[in-house]
Amino acid sequence: MASTTARRGRGVPAFRCSECGWQTAKWVGRCGECQAWGSVAETGGTTVRTTAATTVERPAVPIGEVDVTRAAARPTGVPEFDRVLGGGLVPGAVVLVAGEPGIGKSTLLLDVAGRAARSGEHGERRVLYVSGEESAAQVRARAERIEAMARSLYLASETDLATLLGQVEQVGPELLVVDSVQTVSSAELEGSAGNVAQVREVAASLIQVAKARGIAVLLVGHVTKDGSIAGPRVLEHLVDVVVQFEGDRHSRLRLVRAVKNRYGPTDEVGCFDLSDVGIVGLTDPSGLFLSGRTAAVAGTCVTVTLEGRRPLVTEVQALVTASTLATPRRATSGLDTARVNMVLAVLDKRAQAPIGGSDAYLSTVGGVRLTEPAADLAITLALAGAITDRPLPEGTVAFGEVGLAGEVRPVTGAHRRLAEAARLGFTRAVVPQGVLGAGPVPDGISILEVGTVAEAVGRALHDVPVR
Repeated sequence: MASTTARRGRGVPAFRCSECGWQTAKWVGRCGECQAWGSVAETGGTTVRTTAATTVERPAVPIGEVDVTRAAARPTGVPEFDRVLGGGLVPGAVVLVAGEPGIGKSTLLLDVAGRAARSGEHGERRVLYVSGEESAAQVRARAERIEAMARSLYLASETDLATLLGQVEQVGPELLVVDSVQTVSSAELEGSAGNVAQVREVAASLIQVAKARGIAVLLVGHVTKDGSIAGPRVLEHLVDVVVQFEGDRHSRLRLVRAVKNRYGPTDEVGCFDLSDVGIVGLTDPSGLFLSGRTAAVAGTCVTVTLEGRRPLVTEVQALVTASTLATPRRATSGLDTARVNMVLAVLDKRAQAPIGGSDAYLSTVGGVRLTEPAADLAITLALAGAITDRPLPEGTVAFGEVGLAGEVRPVTGAHRRLAEAARLGFTRAVVPQGVLGAGPVPDGISILEVGTVAEAVGRALHDVPVR
């Protein structure tokens, strides 16, 4: 270890991982920290140095004397976005908003900037929107279309870091929006905008300005083809909040999730409707995930999933048909393929369902993605209905986790799910055993408790009386 340190100190080239920043004295094909392949590159020699103590300008104070009002969140004027952030933007916080191209990141942040500019304590607050991808005229045209115009909203089209910092110095904003961090570069470093060194330098400079001036910063980040945030992984560690923008490009629904949040919970989700006139928050999005048909159809089942603390009523649809291939096809949309295959195996083994030689297609309504295990029971009943060509009774909702032994396990938040189902007019719920004894049941909804997959299929599809 000592010899390695000595070699580094004499200027021997060092190698760094572009994903996590891990360093090594010689090149390796795979990072020893994050296990990424091909991410280790030469960074040049390093020299061991020491730093002398300097005069303290802001001395440490007892923790009881720290002003907590500086960490109070300020609403942005977009309730669904504030829900994800934990109440709003904290002065000095740096938020990274990531999502696929064309999904609506710029539209959402421009709407946030316009509303924040009109929601100051004295009628307005200064907001600076810096676009590295569009001209100021293009941004203004979008702002007029989505009604985000505000007198104290300043626009600039810059790609140079020094000029951007000069704009911040001149405007003195309370909120800074940079679209995007991969388009800004520093003349002090070699390489084009978007490479690892440039993204790290730009992010570090903006974070320093945000902390020193108490400016809330919103950074737009690109994502790679596999859905992860582009650029060095250290970028996610540097910022305070990482927000993921999700949604199907062919659907109007957009979901915003907090992947990391130093100021609030990470189990909240914001729902938005993206249209030609802008992006609008949806306080009650459950109706978007239902098909809206009037007659019962075989192969469908409604479930209640919890996105954070918000219950969402979602419909699962299944189609099972005889296969003409040697290996039957399994196709899913909006569902976890691994969990669907597990449910199919449990149905085949524990409920003797004739599924082996059939193609199975499963999908959700409205473009929502279900990853919660509580949707297992709804998937099971939808598949069973498609196999037997028997629809579930109207007004039925189901939730519960399915185990490999064929048991139906309890899930968290059962009574919040039942309350949401009762609010939307559902009258029958197929749930795991133990729900009736755990608390009061909402009025207007009957409970059918089941312990196994075979019992759930037999009782739910044959309209067995409930308790």
